[in-house]
Amino acid sequence: MSNQSYLSVWCPEFPEEKILERFGALLGTVPFSASRPGFTQLTVRAVDAAQFPILEQDLRMMPLDAEGIIELARDHLHSDCSYEVHCHWDLAVFDGATGKSKVELQSLEVFCHGEDYDDGFWRDNGHLEINFGFEHLFTGHAGLLGLHPHSTTPPQSIEEARFLEVMAWPENLEKYQQQTRENIRKLLDWVRRIEQAVPVEKLRLWSEGEENFEARIEDILAAH
Repeated sequence: MSNQSYLSVWCPEFPEEKILERFGALLGTVPFSASRPGFTQLTVRAVDAAQFPILEQDLRMMPLDAEGIIELARDHLHSDCSYEVHCHWDLAVFDGATGKSKVELQSLEVFCHGEDYDDGFWRDNGHLEINFGFEHLFTGHAGLLGLHPHSTTPPQSIEEARFLEVMAWPENLEKYQQQTRENIRKLLDWVRRIEQAVPVEKLRLWSEGEENFEARIEDILAAH
């Protein structure tokens, strides 16, 4: 499975009566896909992740906005609950076969963790959390991008070998850099909107494959 990228947000206070207000403010900032707007699933869990969800709502036939999600969740407002929604946004993807970029639908997951859920799960993961999707959409493949590219390992598959051959052409590498920077800017613009909409004590951008995801994307943005 490809590495994922995340944002964790801690609020200065997160009492039970404020949980859905904070969650709704975050959901109101989501940059939906132009072709598939709205939230397509709501899941509410109680106590911990090992328990069967107390609510699972498939909304694909009639996606909801932030207000609609909060109304659905209101009957399950408890500090030992976690709330999860699914939706989509649009990001640029580089096609190694054609050497062209195109905008494609990408999955998003947005979470809200009450302070009594799963033995204080929020302490390490944030009161609010976003799974942005594939890490490589913001960092690129094979360490090729940025002021300090660090591609040192041989290709692990035929597809990766072909990709590196395509990237050997400077014009293709430049297109790839540009497309990845566009995705990074979209991500950072969203983070800035979150900081304006939600009371934030601390936030952390991170990913499963990068030791310092935030520094990595800043390095790619700085490369011109």
